[in-house]
Amino acid sequence: MAEYHFLVVEDSPTMRQLVVFSLKRIRGARISEAGNGVEALKKLSENKFDLIVADINMPLMDGLKLLSIVRNDPNYAQIPVIIVSTEGAAMDREKGLQLGANVYLTKPIQTNTLLKVVRDLVKIEE
Repeated sequence: MAEYHFLVVEDSPTMRQLVVFSLKRIRGARISEAGNGVEALKKLSENKFDLIVADINMPLMDGLKLLSIVRNDPNYAQIPVIIVSTEGAAMDREKGLQLGANVYLTKPIQTNTLLKVVRDLVKIEE
């Protein structure tokens, strides 16, 4: 069975738990968690990930800064990134996509939508 390693970067423990719980529905999913962009970069340097799900508004380093660093580092640039945010304005969505997010989802996220996007990006058969 294939194994997939996902990194969930979210400062809200409740929201992080919701995303983790959703991703665990994918068979073979292994999930690492980070509370901000700085923690995420540390985890990225220690592990290989198949996908990153990141919030925008976080302390220390926000999701857009993390996304920018990931896209500019050849070691991580190919990892699909899903941005999840309460910022639903077209300008915020555009900025996230311009910085290299593969998908931009607004909160509250629907589990089925998240799972479909993850399966599409990582090419996981149901």
